[in-house]
Amino acid sequence: MLVDGKWTADWHPVQAKDEKGGFVRQVSGFRNWVTPDGAPGPTGEGGFAAEPGRYHLYVAYICPWASRTLIGRSLKGLKETIGVSVVEPVLTREGWRFGDYPGATADTVNGASYMHEIYTRADPHYTGRATVPVLWDRKRGTIVNNESADILRMMNDGFGSLATRTIDLYPPARREAIDSFNARIYPGLNNGVYRAGFATTQLAYEEAFLDVFATLDWVDGELGERDFLFADHPTEADIRLFVTLVRFDAAYHGLFKCNLRRLADYPRLRRFVRRMHDWPGVAETVSLDHIKRGYYSIASLNPTGIVPVGPAQEMLF
Repeated sequence: MLVDGKWTADWHPVQAKDEKGGFVRQVSGFRNWVTPDGAPGPTGEGGFAAEPGRYHLYVAYICPWASRTLIGRSLKGLKETIGVSVVEPVLTREGWRFGDYPGATADTVNGASYMHEIYTRADPHYTGRATVPVLWDRKRGTIVNNESADILRMMNDGFGSLATRTIDLYPPARREAIDSFNARIYPGLNNGVYRAGFATTQLAYEEAFLDVFATLDWVDGELGERDFLFADHPTEADIRLFVTLVRFDAAYHGLFKCNLRRLADYPRLRRFVRRMHDWPGVAETVSLDHIKRGYYSIASLNPTGIVPVGPAQEMLF
């Protein structure tokens, strides 16, 4: 991580632990918002008005949090408005790196070699981990926000007339239900798989493991035979669910020891993943190769670096 703007140690997935040895995720440090007129958003300061070509998104295809924002950008018709740089899938001794791995890109905005350089450009004394996604402001030369939940909401309504109005990821009539769903699946599933995979004690692992499958069983029942959770199109709740499910059999089931059942054992959830993947603009945000290469490059979980050949893509979507 960075300490006072200096890279201090080799990358390691466990950021902090609780008293049971459980994984604790870092709190995002940049929380400004893009708004149609540049007024302040729910957090942070104002001055980030929606303008074409002003903002740039840094992502990793392996990362479910970053994939949320990529899907939002695509579904809201913002691909011509917001540029994208994609880091390589393999985690290096200095974390995320830009390069020429298939599907990855160079950093054409700041010319950085590593993601941590983006953070120190925004704050030369930054202390913390250099995570993705990051929404960058070309005009002010700084990070707007590095919290995926915020960025996804910005994609929906922060860019005003620059975004398409044909799909609403956070429809007013369903916001209470969406917020309630999000609050339940985050600890049990979205972050639950990481709590299982990065646990440092048996107790912490087993608690997370049980939470993961209790949440999957609950979501399976909530979804039922519907195409999507709260509308006739994807909302942010569907996006949050999809990005974890699409990685489940490829990474979390084996590497993270979430092996009670596979996604393939939940026919309704599997159909949901296929419907989401087939929705226009979603498939281009998913790279099974990056997902497997990235997760299985975590040396503390997979010292040999061997990447499994399966699962077959047709088993996932």
